[in-house]
Amino acid sequence: MSSDNLEKAQAEGKYIRKVRSFVKREGRLTKGQAAALERSWPTMGLTHSQGLLNLTEVFGREAPTVLEIGFGMGRSLVAMAKAAPEKNFIGIEVHRPGVGACLLEAEEAEVSNLRVYEHDAVEVLADCIADGSLATVQVFFPDPWHKKRHHKRRLIQPEFVDLLRKKLAIGGVLHLATDWQNYAEHMLEVMQAAPKWRNLAADNTYVPRPEERPLTKFEQRGERLGHGVWDLKFERIA
Repeated sequence: MSSDNLEKAQAEGKYIRKVRSFVKREGRLTKGQAAALERSWPTMGLTHSQGLLNLTEVFGREAPTVLEIGFGMGRSLVAMAKAAPEKNFIGIEVHRPGVGACLLEAEEAEVSNLRVYEHDAVEVLADCIADGSLATVQVFFPDPWHKKRHHKRRLIQPEFVDLLRKKLAIGGVLHLATDWQNYAEHMLEVMQAAPKWRNLAADNTYVPRPEERPLTKFEQRGERLGHGVWDLKFERIA
């Protein structure tokens, strides 16, 4: 390996160890996704460069705000926004095809209470979301990083959970879901050790799937195959 390549590898190694909410895997936009981005980004898109949000200005009203981190293709996020028009929804996703798909879905569903970021969630939370401003934060099916040596890359870690707590109002709820039992156990361990939270599960472990979280096609298929899904809900108490 040349010294240039070695330096590059070392630089990339340092980068991957930095806590981020994603690993970039960019796919190609479909024509429909690209068209939806062009049509709807001016009204539904938010940028990190805008800085701290005034939610009342962004949505034109005062309402409880739900933030979803890593919404994938956006189908369940749009379904939740349509089912709860009395709430504001913000989605964060780094993959442009997912953002385009979400906007296309939002157009078809005719939802007006949804805004989206195409940016890293850690930076959006730190720079754009005011402390105590959120009613709910939801993280559904984040990358489980199966291999043990990669577990440190998992999103749900003490430092990140504390950042989420600060962004929630007192009484606000963090809702996590995963279909990997090992990650579910990791999430529960992190949350139980984190201060100023209360587990909303009756037995202090997992909650039944809440009605407001739509059942995904992937999840339906998993249920038929006997795969589990674990939901956790924790309330900020201080």
